[in-house]
Amino acid sequence: MVEAVWGSNPRFSDGVAYRFVRSEGKTFPSHRCLVPASEFHMTVGDRKYRVTLDGGNFFYLAAVWEPAMGDWPLCYRVVTVAANPEVARYQDRHGAIIQRRQVMQWLDGLVPEMDLLVTPGAHTFNVEEIGAKRAVQTELAF
Repeated sequence: MVEAVWGSNPRFSDGVAYRFVRSEGKTFPSHRCLVPASEFHMTVGDRKYRVTLDGGNFFYLAAVWEPAMGDWPLCYRVVTVAANPEVARYQDRHGAIIQRRQVMQWLDGLVPEMDLLVTPGAHTFNVEEIGAKRAVQTELAF
């Protein structure tokens, strides 16, 4: 494991950090890496959501790393896929999920990207609002 910065700055493009890369039409023959996660977050307007796997297991996000260049440190970008049904209600894309059993398949590059970078099926995720106010019963009627 190494520590890296999330987001690359190709050719030092005015300080803009690119955090994601689309999977469609791309191959990643080298520089593959994984980001361990137990959840990811989404922001829609002023609401924030937490997304976890339905079974509660941790997972990995598929990513690609870039070497340090000049003043920019070692960094990575998360590879994205089209959103599955639960996430699609909020946004169009999310990070590509690599299950624990697929770790070596992603890292060794022997399995084609199209077999691993797929949109998860329905009922894969639980989505819950973060900081949502819950109804509080202020009176009890008899």
